[in-house]
Amino acid sequence: MIQINGMIKLGRPLDAATRKALVEMVRASRAEDGCIDYSFASDLADPDTLVLFERWRDQQALDAHGKSAHMEQFRQVMAANPPEKRDLRMYQTDDGQPLG
Repeated sequence: MIQINGMIKLGRPLDAATRKALVEMVRASRAEDGCIDYSFASDLADPDTLVLFERWRDQQALDAHGKSAHMEQFRQVMAANPPEKRDLRMYQTDDGQPLG
């Protein structure tokens, strides 16, 4: 499994157009074959920062995601409003263990 974690520092409050693009991106990504999880969240201590969490079945699924129409639309939205900073990391991982 491939996991992507990271942060995107917007450097500004999340506007309605960017929020809409994020919601559309999440919904479309979750519907993709091979997507296990796909989420954006706001950092509670820094609301101008988004936290990204993705899990994909394999590299093929992630590659297809990168070529999708909704990913291209999302790239255009982000290019029009470039973030201040980005730190995204990709990991090869297993299914993990439940905490309890």
